[in-house]
Amino acid sequence: MAVIQKHGKSCSPDLVCFKENHPPDKTGVAGGHKKCPEHHTNWPRPVARVWTVVLLLGTCLLYCARVAMPICAVSMAEKFNWTKRESGMVLGSFFWGYCFTQVFGGYVSDRVGGEKVLLLAAAAWGSMTAFTPILAHLCSQPILSMTLARFLMGLLQGVHYPSLASLCSQKVVESERGFLMSTVGSGSYLGTLLIGGAGSLMLDLYGWESVFYISGFMSVLWAYCMWKYLLKGEGPLISLESLGSGGSQSKLTKRHWLRLFKQRAVWAVIVTHLCTASTYFTLLSWLPTFFKESFPDAKGWVFNVIPWLVAIPSSLFSGCLSDHLISQGVDTVSVRKLMQFFSMGVSSVFTFLLCGNTTFLWAVAFVSATMGLTTFSHSGVSVNVQDLAPSCAGSLFGNIDGDCFGFCAGVIMVYFSGYLIEATGSWASVFALITTVNLLGLFTFLAFAEARRVDIDSSKIRHHNIHI
Repeated sequence: MAVIQKHGKSCSPDLVCFKENHPPDKTGVAGGHKKCPEHHTNWPRPVARVWTVVLLLGTCLLYCARVAMPICAVSMAEKFNWTKRESGMVLGSFFWGYCFTQVFGGYVSDRVGGEKVLLLAAAAWGSMTAFTPILAHLCSQPILSMTLARFLMGLLQGVHYPSLASLCSQKVVESERGFLMSTVGSGSYLGTLLIGGAGSLMLDLYGWESVFYISGFMSVLWAYCMWKYLLKGEGPLISLESLGSGGSQSKLTKRHWLRLFKQRAVWAVIVTHLCTASTYFTLLSWLPTFFKESFPDAKGWVFNVIPWLVAIPSSLFSGCLSDHLISQGVDTVSVRKLMQFFSMGVSSVFTFLLCGNTTFLWAVAFVSATMGLTTFSHSGVSVNVQDLAPSCAGSLFGNIDGDCFGFCAGVIMVYFSGYLIEATGSWASVFALITTVNLLGLFTFLAFAEARRVDIDSSKIRHHNIHI
């Protein structure tokens, strides 16, 4: 016997949820009611594996393109006579663009599919990366052209993670999201590893321009292969009609948007995510310069490769561990908090150790431990967005990553770090700042994080039991 519970104000008028003894029929219709718009067909396991590999490669190339500028920053600063503040302005301008497309990317992904947004964006930022050296040489003021180029890169790459969140929430079951997100997230470390190793060699052998040319070309090639073989070369990817047809899901989002931002759990995710992202990108932007200035005789491939060799298996391990704990019956919110404790708490210990005078080997070890532990956030706060609001995960992630706080966290921390280095002449102040911000985010998450759904108002549900 099946019991159908029809929900009133918590859903659209046609929303029907099944309290299972039996799943709904293939049409998704029971008792004359329509299928819940939140119910998406999950990927079969073979398809999910293919998409996991493809998204892993896409995220890898995303970071190859993103980290090309930090890798080349020292060489470009020498060629164009940039100060530390000017270098910080170029590196930080990425976030000026990054914040503007987060909400839009999530909104569109929730309606037309995250895979389509990912494809179009990759083709655009890949092309932008390949044209970056040309812009630098053609413009009489390279500082302006590179600041603009980084702004456009941020604008185009800003849709990536909201689209991933939307795609994962629609196509992957809860018990497998941790592994998929951590696997795809490890692409960021693989990309940084590749661009750090191969990019350093290309930088020494062929000049900084080659780093942008190769990473840009590979990104465009990935987008073409995804369109050709996974999306089967279909026609227009996004139509105006598809953007306008939000259906019941659109109404649901508008109706409950204000209530979502009244939830403490949502604000816990916002604060924690911004702290995690800002500290990570500060490290990503400045670590190559830190090693080159502190240890000028060290080989670039060592400090640009080893930390990311540690980060990749660490990210995969965190995903397997979180999914295993949940499958064993451990409370989901406890698992998310545990992962975030390692990501922001334990990693901060090693970041703080960088404040002291260390040898090159110890510095590499501390940075490797920091970056490895930071990857646990893929199974913590990053997945928690999908726990709280699977019906609008892309839009919510976009708001979290793209609001004014995200703008301030990204731009100000990267720029302010450059100011601190120039003002104090010491890197200790930067590492102390990163540690402080991490601990702020950790305490917020431990105190207020939850894993229950908040996109449906359970207090306003009207239950009507229909026995079949």
